[in-house]
Amino acid sequence: MPESLLRRPATVAERRQDAWLAAGLFVAAMISTALGSVSGVYNGDHPDLIWGLLYSVAMTAPLAFRRRYPMTALIAVSVVFFVGVSARIPELYVGNVALFVGMYTVGAWVSDRRRAALVRILLIVAMFVWLMITIFQTAASPEEGLSREGPFSPFAAFAMIQFLVNVAFFGGAYLFGERAYTGAMERTALEERTAELERERERTAAQAVALDRVRIARELHDVVAHHVSAMGVQAGAARTVLDRDPDAARTALTGVESSARQALTELRQLLETLRTPETEAPGGSTVRLDALPDLVAHANENGLPTALSIVGDPVPVPELVQVNLYRIAQEALTNARRHGGPGATADVRLRYADDAVELEVSNEGRGPISGRAGLGLVGMRERADSSGGTLEARARPRGGFLVRVRVPLSQAVPA
Repeated sequence: MPESLLRRPATVAERRQDAWLAAGLFVAAMISTALGSVSGVYNGDHPDLIWGLLYSVAMTAPLAFRRRYPMTALIAVSVVFFVGVSARIPELYVGNVALFVGMYTVGAWVSDRRRAALVRILLIVAMFVWLMITIFQTAASPEEGLSREGPFSPFAAFAMIQFLVNVAFFGGAYLFGERAYTGAMERTALEERTAELERERERTAAQAVALDRVRIARELHDVVAHHVSAMGVQAGAARTVLDRDPDAARTALTGVESSARQALTELRQLLETLRTPETEAPGGSTVRLDALPDLVAHANENGLPTALSIVGDPVPVPELVQVNLYRIAQEALTNARRHGGPGATADVRLRYADDAVELEVSNEGRGPISGRAGLGLVGMRERADSSGGTLEARARPRGGFLVRVRVPLSQAVPA
């Protein structure tokens, strides 16, 4: 049996209960002994009450430790019970109760089930052998005078009733102990499963928080990088022509203002979406593929001549895929404007097929200065993976950069 499913140790409260049980049975045993002596049990042929006191103590004291040392307690109670009955102590009831409790405890608390069964079976066999010997001795004594004549003699009836009573007694103690142990193991297994489910719930919650953080970081990166890059280009143009062409500088600064407002709007929409995950935020915070013309127009206005072409008839695309494709296009255009250099141009192609949708963003000009992939490319790959698609991002042989993402619609994550 796994260690996690072994019988747990007794608690302090349970040990205290055992002590009270032993004390209560001791008082009951003393009362039973006194009453038995007065009523003439064994025809007055029994030791003095001092032996009854010792018998009561020895019979009940082991039960105070029954959960800590169940087998030791059972053996001690059995030996004292055997000695007390053999010595004709005038106590006939509490000893049986103590023996029942001891046997039940072994069945209910010993984790080594083989030893628990062996100890109880040996004890039961010994008790039945002793019972048979006692029955024959009783029948043979002149005081009892039990006749053995007839098909169902008084002796046979006496032996049968003694046998059946003891079968019920020991069988009940055995079965009740087994059932108690099984119930304890079931509760332990249930507690283990409950604890595991709780740990799994905590892990799931932690993973959800981590995924939310990644999503927030990705969205913030897309919004900030795109608009700040545009604002930087426009501000640089305004600074260059400020002295000789104030109107052009004013136009550029107007573009900076527009980009700043749009960035703030998108950030506000993002926060509204995060605060209300179950519903659509006011103003429609989710971007879609039908917003690509506005994205291309924004790129043209900020110094990156960009063309948009749509191939094929539009097909239904899950919302999540639309958001991810839009953000990939946005990031690719931002990188093209940032790294393409003077005279760079870009081309955005959206292709619809029956079973897939493909987005391609390419630009003429120089490639990225650094060969190390930045957060933008990492974010694009994560968006492609989360949509069930594949991403190709590489420098073009004749200059520039190519980003191509293909999402099979049969594998796309539904909205």
